[in-house]
Amino acid sequence: MQECHPRRKEVPTSPRFRSLAHPNYRLYFAGSLVSHIGTWMQRVAQDWLVLTIPGNGGTALGITTGLQFLPVLLLSPYAGVVADRFSKRRVLQVTQSVMALAALALGVIAAMGVAETWHVYLLAFVLGIGAAFEGPARQSFVSELVGTDDVANAVSLNSAAFNAARMIGPGLAGLLIGLGGGGMRATGWVILVNAVSYLAVILQLHRMDQAALHTPRTAARTPGMLRAGLSYVRSQPKMLMILVLVFFVGTFGMNFQITSALMATEVFGKGAEEYGVLGSVLAIGSLTGALVAAGRTRVRLRLVLGAAIAFGVVEIAAGLMPSYLTFVLLCPLLGFSVITVLNSCNSLLQVESDPLMRGRVMAIYMTIVVGGTPIGAPFIGWIGEEFGARWTLVVGGGLVLVGVVLAALLNVAARNTLDIRTRPEPAILSS
Repeated sequence: MQECHPRRKEVPTSPRFRSLAHPNYRLYFAGSLVSHIGTWMQRVAQDWLVLTIPGNGGTALGITTGLQFLPVLLLSPYAGVVADRFSKRRVLQVTQSVMALAALALGVIAAMGVAETWHVYLLAFVLGIGAAFEGPARQSFVSELVGTDDVANAVSLNSAAFNAARMIGPGLAGLLIGLGGGGMRATGWVILVNAVSYLAVILQLHRMDQAALHTPRTAARTPGMLRAGLSYVRSQPKMLMILVLVFFVGTFGMNFQITSALMATEVFGKGAEEYGVLGSVLAIGSLTGALVAAGRTRVRLRLVLGAAIAFGVVEIAAGLMPSYLTFVLLCPLLGFSVITVLNSCNSLLQVESDPLMRGRVMAIYMTIVVGGTPIGAPFIGWIGEEFGARWTLVVGGGLVLVGVVLAALLNVAARNTLDIRTRPEPAILSS
């Protein structure tokens, strides 16, 4: 069954922001921006809360982060089945509500000054479960908001909103925690702000015109739906190529928290403030890349491969920078190139996938992007310990380039196989 394309209400907008011509997308974009700011505020506040509890340190922070991302790694494939089986809009409303309640509980406990480590662990895990089921539905819902023609633009604008929030949220959280005295109670109030921010998305989803959504029929419940999704991806050479590339980029190239911290402290002898600047300039590059991508009407494979090559080369160059200033100046290019890779891959997967499989395809994509972190982070950290901080970037960028080569070879092999299958049989000449 084909996706319907109802008439949309046009509003004056530049081509770079053309997805905002869709009323439903405007609602979603506004709600998401508010929610993203709240999410980034909680990321800072939650880490600070862990450290305010006596006896906690880096290990507790690592456990908290692991518990929040573990459900995404384990449950995303099943969440993709849910996204294909049910209304994505309803799935998002439910998952946003679950995450809001988890944030509300943690915020209240902290604001009362009675938070304990196990409270944070438990509620971080619940947030992770909500995020695991929210991710595939959110990623694949984009095409229902704007239709196939504007998917690439909408993905880029979503990324722009996320990175804009990344520039606003952490600083705002730090300011509010500082104004509140820096203790557990102040941190709790910041987390409560995030709990309220989820209402922005929930209410905007409720306000949407369901008749204007480009909604395909939901997939019927059948045995082995997860296995069917994996088989579908394996049968699509272009998707396999993209996923191989994303694995190398996400696993070995995107360990910025490790590489930036090591470069700032060990190579350039800087402190926490200078380290914080690196995160901000990376976000500036990512935001710029997202806005540039929003101006594209079509995404091609050569853009994906070219951006990945640029990312690998820039990362290697960053590891060779002679001073902190030159390193800072190169960081926006890192953010720009990596967000170009990710947005292009995301857009291509959504456009190329069967609407009935889209939720499962995006779930596999998210599993690979997130799932590579437990492999890549320890490996890059070990490289830094054994060979020095600069090698974390040189090796990471080099492995990204290896991924580009493998993805390109996979694409060539698939084309050759297709040529053989479709080549006409040679004529048989009889004597």
